[in-house]
Amino acid sequence: MRILVTGGAGYIGATAVDILLTQGFDVTVLDDCSTGHADSVPSQARFIEGSLLDAHTVREALTGASAVLHFAGKSLVGESVVKPDLYHEVNVHGTRILLEEMRTAAIQRIVFSSSAATYGEPVTTPILESAATSPTNPYGETKLAVDNILTQEGQLHGLGAISLRYFNVAGAHKSQRGWLPERHDTETHLIPNVLRSTPDKPVKIFGTDWSTVDGTCIRDYVHVVDLIDAHISALQKIQLGSHEVINLGSGRGYSVREVLSAASSALGHQIPAQDSSRRSGDPAVLLADIKKASTYLGWTPTRDLLAMVTDTAASFQLS
Repeated sequence: MRILVTGGAGYIGATAVDILLTQGFDVTVLDDCSTGHADSVPSQARFIEGSLLDAHTVREALTGASAVLHFAGKSLVGESVVKPDLYHEVNVHGTRILLEEMRTAAIQRIVFSSSAATYGEPVTTPILESAATSPTNPYGETKLAVDNILTQEGQLHGLGAISLRYFNVAGAHKSQRGWLPERHDTETHLIPNVLRSTPDKPVKIFGTDWSTVDGTCIRDYVHVVDLIDAHISALQKIQLGSHEVINLGSGRGYSVREVLSAASSALGHQIPAQDSSRRSGDPAVLLADIKKASTYLGWTPTRDLLAMVTDTAASFQLS
């Protein structure tokens, strides 16, 4: 069975490619390498460097595929506020082109990399898939737009789709070629920034007076390998003509101070940090309800915060 992995040269996509190959799948990668890295793609995969916006390239990438794991897209919240048209063009229009070419090629199964950003600021937590969707930035709006398009494709054309709404992805996968780390030009994720904190440039803690156990924000983190395990389970569970939305997280929250503590344990020294004021729009707690992932996919995450931090540190050669 051949799987097309769009965005397969990026952090999450490359992890998916490696795990799929080790499980016996044939893999094609489509990535324009605008944020991904060609050297992350193993030689066993068929690699097409090109854009979702080029229908001919997408058509070529789909040759021989039976299903698609769709990771490709722009993913920086701040950038999306500055460049909303770019995010709509790549994330929404690019997905439309992909779906049109899938329809032509009679490929009817897709797992989409969606996001908890579709929910916006939650009214209640943990967040259920049935919660209201009210994105607070263009990035979240584009992810929600694609979710809605997938529902329409299922109703009109019989597409089988599962949207996996991630919370915070962390950790790293060790392939036979070595670690596959996060390699972002602009790093916005807490765990990598904590691990790279120095006395000269300490990581900032945005708010220490939240209504939480230790006063810092609580977020839900899931290990990237657990995440990909969920994608592979989703491939097996897709039902034609149906679109399911499923949350992926750990099902429990970790505070910023807990992340700092785990990172200090992983590195063997105290992580320098600087208390700072709250950021506008930050909720105190973001936590996924993952019961549907358990019942529908038969999936439960197995790696805890310490594993996420330790693997990230090893992939950066910091441990």
